[in-house]
Parts: sequence; structure tokens; C-alpha cells
Amino acid sequence: MIQGKILRDAMISASNCLAKAKHSVDELNIFPVPDGDTGTNMSMTLSAAGRELARLNDPTVSETADVASAALLRGARGNSGVILSLLFRGFSKGLKGKKEANGQDLAAALTLGVEAAYKAVMKPTEGTILTVAREAAAKGRDAAETDPEVSTVWEAICAEAEASLQRTPELLPVLKKAGVVDAGGQGLCIILRAMQDVFEGGAIVEGEEAGTTAAPTKSVSAAGSFETEITFTYCTEFIVGREKGNTRDPLRLRAYLESIGDCVVVVDDDDIIKVHVHTNDPGKALSEGVKYGQFETVKVENMRIQHANAAWVPEEATGPAAPQRAEPENEVGFVAVAAGEGLRTLFTDLGCDYVVSGGQTMNPSTDDILNAIQATPAKVVYVLPNNKNIILAAEQAVPLADRKVHVLQTRTIPQGISAMLSFDPDASEEENLLAMMKAADNVSTGSITFAARNSDFGGHTIKEGEILALENGKVVFSDTDVHHATVKLAKSIINTRKITGKEVNFITLIYGDGTSEAEAEAVRDAIQAKTGDSVDITLVNGGQPVYYYFLSVE
Repeated sequence: MIQGKILRDAMISASNCLAKAKHSVDELNIFPVPDGDTGTNMSMTLSAAGRELARLNDPTVSETADVASAALLRGARGNSGVILSLLFRGFSKGLKGKKEANGQDLAAALTLGVEAAYKAVMKPTEGTILTVAREAAAKGRDAAETDPEVSTVWEAICAEAEASLQRTPELLPVLKKAGVVDAGGQGLCIILRAMQDVFEGGAIVEGEEAGTTAAPTKSVSAAGSFETEITFTYCTEFIVGREKGNTRDPLRLRAYLESIGDCVVVVDDDDIIKVHVHTNDPGKALSEGVKYGQFETVKVENMRIQHANAAWVPEEATGPAAPQRAEPENEVGFVAVAAGEGLRTLFTDLGCDYVVSGGQTMNPSTDDILNAIQATPAKVVYVLPNNKNIILAAEQAVPLADRKVHVLQTRTIPQGISAMLSFDPDASEEENLLAMMKAADNVSTGSITFAARNSDFGGHTIKEGEILALENGKVVFSDTDVHHATVKLAKSIINTRKITGKEVNFITLIYGDGTSEAEAEAVRDAIQAKTGDSVDITLVNGGQPVYYYFLSVE
């Protein structure tokens, strides 16, 4: 039998072991795009539990498992971190109420964890951490029938997990081709083996010495996060109800707004035209907009005043703090995930109450997203993860919130922008959910970044540092020149849409940190030369890291 103290020490030791091995786990990732790597995400998730467990004195097995489960849930980052948290959530349910546990208890608890993880993943993929956990738990149950000793059962679990890990390439051809095993499965094996060492009487593996940690920056609204001079003073938004018989083309409105401002977004359907623009003369924007019909809503905000107010910090403020809970006074609110000051500004201007800092290389935790939800003063909160590796973490926040939450399956920044623009305050929740996801699905997304590692992926031999072009999340080619790659990708997306019968009316080119405005304008002009005047191209300074450009084609 093991007591709560031993289980506590085993999990703390596992956290420290994984922290030391996280980079070797990261290196197993085969996708060449820079992302929130598996080892790092799992380590950050487990370390959240390690910190809480270190505070326990003489706990029961049940108390240890409960504390670990709660901390893992809130600290979960990325898909691998969420799956790990789900495994231990089920594990804690299996040990509920127990002062101590034998091997049979642990195997049964791990089985509950596996069941919880499989239920939470919409399309479980075999050959991953899920397979490793499932086969290990099954072997543990078999071993417990013969000998319920903890060391015997957990050794069987560890041995089978390691054997299952070696079989993952047979289940996932992409792993076999790359000559690696599954990264998430490797991380789990490290955790299980570290726990076994403590179960057998070994000492806790000490954590690495804490290095100098950069102080986190204070979170402020996007309006207060400008580091450069604000070119246009007023953020102007309005919705025009289209008059019957009014044949004015919204493209003319968009072109006019481009001439008097920037960050222009114009979305229209048969009933309304929704507009967002930064300008020094909102009166001109409104005068042009009213030519298309009657205003339904109008909002004009002075960004210089917002910037000054948001940038002020009282002298007694000593450091960053999580957003404070707000009473749900409004009917609806929005939380988005994005990285880059330009994108944060854009999502705020589009109506987001909070923009959680994060993205491809920095996956926010469930707790980060939950704090933003709780700080949104609304009865119903829509969350836009804008990254496939953040969706699961966002979904784990739903049952923890004290208000109704809808997580939209937005996988890219352009999808998130389109979803926000399609929101109709007069529609029902169900109608908005359908409309927002329909708008997101109608967007074709392109991304230009660099290869983080050598890879043979999807038939492409890719060298570290090469320029990568992704179409709707899939690598379509590599290049050596950002300008050439971006223009080529735009052409590819346009051709794909035409083949599938989708129109191409607008392209939004979002350029990132390190890309100059002159470079972005040259890319825009080159794309415009190929599309002609039939396609309207808007340039937005997103300031996003890692990605030179995002392309939104609709």
C-alpha cells in the first residue's frame, strides 16, 4: 500500500523529471512549424501540480490526487497538457475517499483517467499518448489480478507504456517515416517511470535550480499597448441596414475608407454592412456609410485617450495580476486568443472584452482562459481560441466558469476575425453560433513562417530555417524567400477556392513582427497585380511573432 505522502512525492519527482527531459521530448515533434511543443506543454502543465503538491503535509491518497487534478486542470496547456490533465482527473476520481491505495486501486484509477481522456477528444488518434495510456492501464489491471502490490502493478504499467510507445510508429505512418515515437507518449512514459522510482523507495528527483525569471509584463487593454505613435486617432465602427433598391457596391465603401484610414474591415450580406476603420475623420466615414442605408449602431472611440488611460499605472502597483472577476451585467461578451499588439488591438476593436496573450508558440493555460472569461462582464461568453492546439484548453474552462460559455472551433486568426464580424446582437445564441462558425469555415487561411527543424513532412523535404507556406494549416511548399512564398501562396489559395466553387472578393494580408510596412506593401502590390481590381486587398499590421504573414481569403 502507498500513503498520500508517497503519491505526493512521486508526482513531484515526475514533474521534476519531465522538466529536465522536456527538450528531448520537444525534439520528437515532427511538424516543422514552430509551435507549443509537446514536452514543454506537458512539463508546464505538470509543474502546476508540483507546486501545489509541495504545500501538502501528510495528505491522504485522495487529497493528493484531488489537489493534483485541480492544479493540472487549470494549468493545462496545449492538447498534450489537456490530455495529461484528463488522465489525472479520472485518476483522482478512482482514488476518491481513499487514505491509502494498493496496485489494484491505482490501475483502476488510471483506467478511469483513460476513459475520461478518450471521451474528451472528439476524434481520438491511435498511436499517441492515448494509446500508450490505454494499453498501460490494461496491463496494470491484468497484473493486479495476480499481485496487487503497488510496485508490481506500476512496474507492469511502466513496462507496457514503454512497449506501447515503441509501437506508435506502426500506428501512425508519419511517425515511422520520420523515425520517431510519439512525443506525448514519451512524456507519459517519463512521468510513469519517475513515479515508479519513488514507489520503490527512491528519493525525489530534485528540480533544477531556479534561474532568473523575467518579470511578466502587466496586462493592459489593447488600446494601451501601442509602442509606436498612433497614426489615426479614432476607432470607428458602425452597422448599416441596407436599403432595398440601393445598388451601391460595398467595395466602393471599403475603397473609400482605405483612403482615409487603416485597419479597414467591411463585411456585408443581403441585410447589413458591418464596418471597422481607424481614421482621423470619423465624420467622413459615417457620411459615406449612410449612403448605403440607415445606421443600426455607431461607435467612435479616441484611441489616444484610451492609450493614455490604459498606460497609466499607480505607483503602488507592484506586479501583474490575473484579471479580476466581473459581475455578468451584459448579455454577451467575447474572449479571443492572439499574439501581437496589432492583432490584440483589432480583436478589441471588434468587440472582444479580453484578448488572452498566446498563439502557436505560446499556448495559454486553461486558467489563463478561465480568468479572462470570469473577468468578462457578460452572462454568455464566446471564446475564440484561434489555434487548434488551444481549443481543448479553452473547452476545459467551460465547466469551471460561473457563466455560460461557448467555445468556437476557430483554428486560425483569420477565422476568429471573420467569426467576430458575423456576430449579430439581435440573433439568438444558436443562430450566432451557426453564423459565426459558417463565417469562419468560409475563410481560407494562409500562413508564412519558418521551419523550426529539419523534417520530411507530407512528402516535403524541409530544412531548418526554410520559409514554409501553409494553406489551411497544411504545409504546401517551402521556399527561400518570404516575398515570393507569400505571393505564391496567395495564388495557390485563390486557385483552390475557384476549384471548389468559392468566390474570391477580399484578401486581408496581416504582417507580423519584424516585417516592415514597405515589405508588406510590396507583397500586397505583387498579389494585386496578379488578381487585378476584382479582388480588394487590405493590409493590417498584426505584429504577430513567428509568422511573417497571415492571409485571409474570402
